[in-house]
Amino acid sequence: MAALLLGLLLFAMQSPPLPSWPLADDDGLLLPPTVSPSDNGTTVSHPNGTLQQLPQIIIIGVRKGGTRALIEMLSLHSEVAAAQNEVHFFDWEGRFQKGLPWYLSQMPYALPHQLTVEKTPAYFTSSKVPKRIYQMNPDIKLLLILRDPTERVLSDYTQVFYNRLQKHKRYQPIESVLVKDGEINLGYKALNRSLYFVHMQNWLQYFSLENIHVVDGDELIRDPLPEMKKVERFLKLEPQITASNFYFNKTKGFYCLRDHGRERCLHDSKGRAHPHVAPAILQKLYRFFHEPNRKFFELVGRTFSWK
Repeated sequence: MAALLLGLLLFAMQSPPLPSWPLADDDGLLLPPTVSPSDNGTTVSHPNGTLQQLPQIIIIGVRKGGTRALIEMLSLHSEVAAAQNEVHFFDWEGRFQKGLPWYLSQMPYALPHQLTVEKTPAYFTSSKVPKRIYQMNPDIKLLLILRDPTERVLSDYTQVFYNRLQKHKRYQPIESVLVKDGEINLGYKALNRSLYFVHMQNWLQYFSLENIHVVDGDELIRDPLPEMKKVERFLKLEPQITASNFYFNKTKGFYCLRDHGRERCLHDSKGRAHPHVAPAILQKLYRFFHEPNRKFFELVGRTFSWK
């Protein structure tokens, strides 16, 4: 009896994670997940035909570039299953040390024909992430969504400002973090995140441009459909996303989504007004980013309508 109990305990410890919703047979009994041995532990399947699989698509960034809008719009496609939360597997050491089985457990349950996607904006600016993703899957498809670097810096500050405000913490005026001794403050982290060419060079050490599609975040805000059609083509998805999937919400001031008659908008934290910045400081930022932008355009072989 003791040996039987020990065996059951060891089996339970080795079982893969349970699904995010209960699965039951016709009698209401819960059905256990199973690991497919033919996939070397890279999928977890269930009797209802769904499975968890390592992502074939990752939205790697950039922070405040429109990653949430992109994954929500991509989820409109019936052949895509999206993780709901930012996983932070490749950039947070504590999570990375848990290994691929833990990463797999964070993926959504999908049908076999669906592609799985996760998004973690911090991946793009983390120097250790490209190699780690490459070692998992050198053929993975990467989506990078970028905005005008000056606008991205202002959005970055705005997010931190509201977070501190809600927690009743002190905050610095935007001019004091952007400028130091009359010059652009190179020690401001948000500024570094907008030096796209620096981070892109790191990714191109491991992946070719054939694996990376750059989404224009400014255009996605203004007119989402053309950008999403480009994403469909890059991912070789059957064209499904249409103009009927979008409608402009005048109250919020940006496009919302319509999926099978159900309408939804992004969270109220999206699209917040930026703080007022003195024109002279804005001009300093535009001039500062001119050369980094040029280098980025050369790297990716295209230009953007950034000031």
